[in-house]
Amino acid sequence: MPEILTANRLSDGDVVYRAASGTWVADIDAAEVIDDAERRTAAEAAALGDVSASLVVEVATIAVSVADGHVVPKRLRERIRAFGPTVKSDHRPVTA
Repeated sequence: MPEILTANRLSDGDVVYRAASGTWVADIDAAEVIDDAERRTAAEAAALGDVSASLVVEVATIAVSVADGHVVPKRLRERIRAFGPTVKSDHRPVTA
């Protein structure tokens, strides 16, 4: 099952994803999609180095699918972290 690494950037708390270049990016579609144990182990080790360097915190590996060139987390929690709240703003009542 394809996976990506996610974390929170320490400087501002934003959700970020590890790109193949080793950088942390805010765009989930730029995340490195990992599909084998050896690559996952190497990516996790590098991410722990970024934790030690105080770049990110709470590194986690999450299951994803790739549909039409877009990375989509399997779990609802991770979809919310990637794409925002599940309540659409156009459904909120207008206050005057």
